[in-house]
Amino acid sequence: MKMLTAIIKPFKLDDVRDALANIGIKGITVTEVKGFGRQKGHTELYRGAEYVVDFLPKVKLEIAIAGDQVESVVEAIVSAAGTGKIGDGKIFIQELESVIRIRTGETGHDAL
Repeated sequence: MKMLTAIIKPFKLDDVRDALANIGIKGITVTEVKGFGRQKGHTELYRGAEYVVDFLPKVKLEIAIAGDQVESVVEAIVSAAGTGKIGDGKIFIQELESVIRIRTGETGHDAL
């Protein structure tokens, strides 16, 4: 089992959710976050004053999946979230030791 964490642009969330639903992913956790990478923020004008936005709004997706689904999930996210411009995001893949469904007590793949 794997835990996949993706950081994407907020306006791409619906596209990514639809792409994941099309390949059979039934559940994701979404969190609104702020951060920066190579783009290092940007400068904006507000009421005539210029200020630096260091942390940009992003969306963090967390998806617990079976190991054999990793490639298809990564492809779906990359194709749906990609704009070809800086700041498209990143995907992190980690080993997931255990999963327990609270309601039923199911564990492992059955709990996914």
